Order: sequence, then C-alpha cells, then structure tokens
Amino acid sequence: MEWFGDTGYWFGRLVFQRSLAALYLVAFVAAALQFRALIGARGILPVPSFTARVPFRQSPSVFHVHYSDRFFAVLAWSGATLGAALVAGAGDAVPLWASMLLWFALWLLYLSIVNVGQTWYGFGWESLLLEAGFLAVFLGNDSTAPPVLVLWLLRWLVFRVEFGAGLIKMRGDRCWRDLTCLYHHHETQPMPGPLSWYFHRLPKPLHRVEVAANHVAQLVVPVALFTPQPVAGIAAGLIIVTQLWLVASGNFAWLNWVTIVLTLPAIGGAPTADALGLPSPPETAPAPVWFEVLVIAAATLIVALSYWPARNLLSRRQQMNRSFNPLHLVNTYGAFGSISRTRREIVVEGTDEPEVTRDTVWRPYEFKGKPGDPARLPPQVAPYHLRLDWMMWFAALSPSYAQSWFLPFVERLLRGDRATLKLLRRSPFPDEPPTHIRARLYQYRFTTWRERRETGTWWHREPVGDFLPPVALDHDDRTPAGR
Repeated sequence: MEWFGDTGYWFGRLVFQRSLAALYLVAFVAAALQFRALIGARGILPVPSFTARVPFRQSPSVFHVHYSDRFFAVLAWSGATLGAALVAGAGDAVPLWASMLLWFALWLLYLSIVNVGQTWYGFGWESLLLEAGFLAVFLGNDSTAPPVLVLWLLRWLVFRVEFGAGLIKMRGDRCWRDLTCLYHHHETQPMPGPLSWYFHRLPKPLHRVEVAANHVAQLVVPVALFTPQPVAGIAAGLIIVTQLWLVASGNFAWLNWVTIVLTLPAIGGAPTADALGLPSPPETAPAPVWFEVLVIAAATLIVALSYWPARNLLSRRQQMNRSFNPLHLVNTYGAFGSISRTRREIVVEGTDEPEVTRDTVWRPYEFKGKPGDPARLPPQVAPYHLRLDWMMWFAALSPSYAQSWFLPFVERLLRGDRATLKLLRRSPFPDEPPTHIRARLYQYRFTTWRERRETGTWWHREPVGDFLPPVALDHDDRTPAGR
C-alpha cells in the first residue's frame, strides 16, 4: 500500500464503477422514456415553466441555457450510452484524465435532469446516485491504485445512508421501538413486489426478528466499516445481505442497489483479496501529482460539506432525504420514520358516455407498478423507477401531495395524450379518449391464505370514497371542469 492508493481494493473499485455505471444507465433510460409526459414542454410540470421561475444558482442545469424535448432526449440517451460504455470498461481503456472526464460528464448530465425534475425527482435515491457518481470521478482507473481518501469517503456515505435510516426509525414511529412495524410495512410500502405478499404473511415473531435485525444492521454494523480488515469487510457483507432482503421484499427503485454498490469497495485489502481469491491487481504507476491534488481537493470539499449532514444526524429534529447544496454533493438520507397501518389506493376511471348518471359504466386505467386489479400479482420493477406510480402512492396518503400534478394528469387522460398513456400499463380507451374521468379511493389489504386459495386474488379492497369527482374538459378554456 502506498500512502495515496491501495491496490488491494482494485477489484472492489472495478465492480463498484461497473455496477454504478449500470445504475446510471437505468436512471437515464427511465428519464428518456418518461420525461415527455412528466416534465416535457407539454408535460404535466414543464421544464421551461420551472426554469423561468427558478434561477440557475438554485438548480444548476444545462436546461437553463436551452430546453426542447428533442434536446432532453438527446441528453438522456447520451447519458445512457455513456453509462453503457463505462459498464463495458471504457473508463479503464482510456487515460486517467479521460476516464475522469467520462465520469464527470455522466454526473453533470444526470444532475441537469434531477435539478429540473421537480416533484418527479424528489426522491432520496436521486441524490444518492449523484453523490456516489461524484465520488466515482475521483476513484481513478486501471492506471492507478484506488485512492484511500475516496475509499474512506465511500464508507462515510454508506454510514450516513444506513445510520441515518436507523436513527430516523428510532426517533420516529413507536412501532420501530416495540418491533412491530413489519406487521404492516410489507403490505403498506409504496411499491410491493411479487414476494411482498409472502413476506407479509410471515409469522409475527419473525417480523419482530426482522425489525431487530434491521436495527443492528443500521445502527451497529455501519460503525464497523471504519475498523481494520477483515472486520470492515464482514460489516460490508452484512449490510449487503440486509439490502438484498429489502430488494426481495419490495420495489425501492435503485435505492438498495446503490447502497449495495457503495458497500462493495469496503470488501477488500490485500488479506481479504487473497482469502476470497480475487484477481490480482494490474501493474500501476504512482499516481500523477495533478490527480493527487484533485483527489485531496475533492476530499476536503466533501469533509467540509459533511458538517450539515453530520449535524442533522445528531439533531432530535433529524430530516430525511435532504440536499444541503444544489449540487447534491453531501446529503442526508433515511426513510420510513413512520409506517402506515392501512393501505389506500387511488383508482382512476373513465367513461365514454356523454352524461354521467347513476348507471354510468366506469372503466379503470391500469398502472404499471402500483396495485390496481386485485387479481394482479405485484410486479418486480426495481431498479427501474416508475415515477408516476410512486407519486400516486403519496397522493393516496394525502391530496396535498397531488396538488401540483394530479389535475394536469387527468387533463391529459381526457385528451388522450399519447405520452401520458405510455406511462400506464393499460388504457380502457384505446381509440378515443373518455368524456369523463373520476378517481376513487379504496382501502387495500393483502388477502389471507384462505382468501388467496379461494379467490386467486392477491388483494382485497373496499371503497372509501371519491378522490376526484367526475370531471370533463371545459371546451372554453380546455381544462378539466367538474360535472
């Protein structure tokens, strides 16, 4: 080990960078396929309207200079192409300076999207991907040993993700302290997966073990990341196992996958590499002075910016998923400080009848990920991120989450907007748009073992009331009007 780099972590860096590039690829593809309806020039929350009222210094983005849907598409697909190239090893096939530029370009392109994404990009894993991507710029490539400073900063990031999530739980809902939160969480989480029904039906004593194990994994194990090997590597392995458990039990976009990827470089060091039979590192030359200077400068910046997240961790008023600067460089993380005991879902329905009566037949729209048809098995969608589906979950919790976007969404359904319909799994009006739209609120719960055998359904639901009464287009101002 040199004073600056440690070749024992070469393989961990390789896996980290290739895996992170793959997640970038998923994120850019998701942006390219969903942006027109969500933030396009004619989207629900258009980028041009946002950049007109929010200055560059508050949301740095290339789209402050120019925006068009074609330009956004080119940028998003360029990011996906660059991510695929780095997955294939482009970063190790070029000189060090060029590799750093490739990683910096990837970070800058995605930052430009997140900073104009508004509500649709207000998730903690957006900042987590950007923070991890910024550190990747300074990890180097095959021409130099992985910088020790950056390896420690990766552990600091994993620590904040895990420890912050653990603290927000202990300071939040009482069910985390009495070990009962998982009596409900697998059923009420935002986006259940194909195994969530089975996780929910585990015996309650096992649910309590799950919660206790979660507390250990998030409040105790992360501290061991800062200990010598092999203890740090064992701690990293335990974190990865708990994250894979979360991957199996639900859909959380790329949150769990980024955490796993960030943890991988902690499994290393020469003794660990030998014990695991990892490939021998390539021959590397001493790091160039200019590279050392950049790494030290970046590390100094990260340490300085860490003051606010560290203070947040110690605060009794701890905040979740907040960025303290518009570049998303050092952030605070955490989720599910409180757990819903019941699940509510919004079912959007339409009719092609000219007038709404008591006998009107309503037909439902089906979403790609969120629960709708009780007979449909919840799909596996992560690490892909279905932004509209996630926001529909928030809207069901409280209409305040939907104030800025739900009516524009309904308007586009009434117009039969093709970009909006592509966000859905199925439209009941494939030829002509409906004359009226309404949204009904239902309470959902997983079926019991007996109900599952008798009916074949995964969900049982009961109506709660209207979320949005029937509306139609007002042909005077072309906006939805109540009927």
